[in-house]
Amino acid sequence: MNHSPVRLMLKLSCLIIPLIILSCSGRADKNIQSFYPISPVQFTDVHLTDNFWAKRIEVNRTVTIPFGFDKCETEGRIRNFERAGGLLDGKYEGKMPFDDSDVYKIIEGASYSLSTHPDPKLDSYLDSIIKKIAAAQEEDGYICTWKTLDPGSTPAWWVKPGPRWFNLASSHELYNVGHMYEAANAHYQATGKRNFLNIALKNADLIDRVFGPGKNTEPPGHQIIETGLVKLYLATHNEKYLNLARFFLDQRGNASGHKLYGAYNQDHIPVIQQKEAVGHAVRAGYMYAGMADIAAIMHDTDYLNAVDNIWHNVVEKKIYITGGIGARHEGESFGDNYELPNMTAYNETCAAIANVYWNHRMFLLHGDAKYIDVLERTLYNGMISGVSLSGDKFFYPNCLASDGKYKFNVGFIGRQPWFDCSCCPSNVIRFLPSVPNYVYASHGDSLYVNLFISNSATIPMEKGHVKIEQQTNYPWDGAIRITLHPKIPSSMSLHIRIPGWATNEPLPGNLYHYTDESAYPVVLKINSEPIDLSINKGFAIINRQWKDDDVVELILPMPIRRVVTDEKVADDRNKVALIRGPIVYCAEGVDNDGETLDLVIPDNAELAAEFQPELLDGITVIKGMVTDTYGKKRNLTEIPYYAWSHRGIGEMAVWMDRK
Repeated sequence: MNHSPVRLMLKLSCLIIPLIILSCSGRADKNIQSFYPISPVQFTDVHLTDNFWAKRIEVNRTVTIPFGFDKCETEGRIRNFERAGGLLDGKYEGKMPFDDSDVYKIIEGASYSLSTHPDPKLDSYLDSIIKKIAAAQEEDGYICTWKTLDPGSTPAWWVKPGPRWFNLASSHELYNVGHMYEAANAHYQATGKRNFLNIALKNADLIDRVFGPGKNTEPPGHQIIETGLVKLYLATHNEKYLNLARFFLDQRGNASGHKLYGAYNQDHIPVIQQKEAVGHAVRAGYMYAGMADIAAIMHDTDYLNAVDNIWHNVVEKKIYITGGIGARHEGESFGDNYELPNMTAYNETCAAIANVYWNHRMFLLHGDAKYIDVLERTLYNGMISGVSLSGDKFFYPNCLASDGKYKFNVGFIGRQPWFDCSCCPSNVIRFLPSVPNYVYASHGDSLYVNLFISNSATIPMEKGHVKIEQQTNYPWDGAIRITLHPKIPSSMSLHIRIPGWATNEPLPGNLYHYTDESAYPVVLKINSEPIDLSINKGFAIINRQWKDDDVVELILPMPIRRVVTDEKVADDRNKVALIRGPIVYCAEGVDNDGETLDLVIPDNAELAAEFQPELLDGITVIKGMVTDTYGKKRNLTEIPYYAWSHRGIGEMAVWMDRK
């Protein structure tokens, strides 16, 4: 029998984790102990003061959220609810059966924004949309405007809507409401209002009456309802929602309950038997997050083993250096092991967001910094590349090379303001306001510092609340200053992540490695006095009696590092990429005489980092003298990968020849 620490924690957690207590307003207390062994510190308790993420979140609030709602208004997504509710005449507008979900996701992002930035006008606007959603909900709780309005028509190229629950592999009925559950929970937590939550619960009650053992046993084609149901469970403590989430997961790969969809939908074998990431990458990422939820809440070691095995497959054979997942345009899917093309890489923005959700849950399960290493790499590269600095142009796929001709971005070359299938822009909108959620976590008297972002936070701990402040110019500088303010002097274990990139591991596993060992040590100080590093699971652990104004200084060296891949990655064999701290770099044509695909970075080329405050909202660039494939000397300039495609169409490359 396996008695590893995490499995013992899962078995014991049912004894030590308190039930959700509802406040007098009916809301679950947001500061409760989570059902994971480790609890995240809620983003509402973390106030960013940095020049990187705070700026992006503010652009999301002031530009991207209004932009998204405007698109939903002008393109008919909101009118669909009005028509389904009898408030307007007409048929379904739009080309996708999942257009409802875009509205839900933007409401979720707007609700997160309201949690930290009260806005009466936005609050009122959300209520007006929720009224239209309520009108569209049928008497028994069903809601899907595509089906309600045109049950026999064919929007664009998609399948006919048909009756309820027809063609669940493609109808997106359960996908839509999964996003509604997530949005309704966010709105409820932000405002205390039950108007949206009641719509979600009424629908979930219908789903529970229709699906389950002895009823309809077909799972959804696209996952998300599973994590949405878990959110409803956490909001209400009604176990039927949790059980339904597990039921949908258990049905995947169960040929006795339905005709299997196949690997594209992760419906080829039971989830607890899956060991390789296959199929549509977004569906997979959402499913793996849901599996982690079941492993934690229901203390299920079969789910835990499966999600562990899949994670190792991804980080050792199927992840891009940017943290992106999904190699193929065909099926928006994972490829074979070590199949990681650059120019045709898919790396959907939604998949990067799903990867963050999944890895955060893996950290909460295991307490290992390697999951935050993946999360951080994805966050600063493969995820944020999906939205422009201005907040109103987007990438759906995120390639790692461009010849300036191949229309990789859903028929376009550069960033675009919207798509017929706008899942990525709306996903960015819902995700960005929650970034502070990933900075800290706690367990008992242990406080985890996961991400390095200037902020102030008040964190509930076992022995009372602790105020913590971070000051840093990360990701451009590796100096981090952490000041602690406990109410009274108290013992606490401070866990500070030492990123893998600072200790000779670009990402967990052996898929990527540096060409040399770093000669620069990580330095840790307490009140200006250097201390020895005591590292466990990637965290420097400091156990002591903390008093007000104690200062911890962490200095992470940020030399320019050369990264190479496993030889099995054919597309990157004999190539090199440049990394500095958490940032992956690329060469863009506009900085390199219009040509980047023929650049060569010899191992002995001298490279230097330089901060340019006026360029692309302020970035550190890498410069050096290199050659091209003809042996001609060339000046090289590389910029952070996330910032490319802001200055016109042209070539771009992350990986370049070494010889």
